[in-house]
Amino acid sequence: MRLVPRAGADRIDGVVDGELRVRVSAAPVDGAANAALERVLAEALGIAKGRIRLVAGAASRRKVIDIDGVDAATLRVRWPGLDV
Repeated sequence: MRLVPRAGADRIDGVVDGELRVRVSAAPVDGAANAALERVLAEALGIAKGRIRLVAGAASRRKVIDIDGVDAATLRVRWPGLDV
């Protein structure tokens, strides 16, 4: 997953080169961009934000996310071309 902080709006751009590209308006300060990422993903999937966990990449634009209760097939249907 690739996070683009300080964007004009919070949105999911889709899959680019196998990675989900997510833009958030929050700056990457004190975890604000990571929290916004979790919120955007939770809203897109219709799940609670607490089911999304940042596994790696807290200080990087590239993130590894664990989503509790959502399997890889569901993510591939939602975002075709996603490498999961």
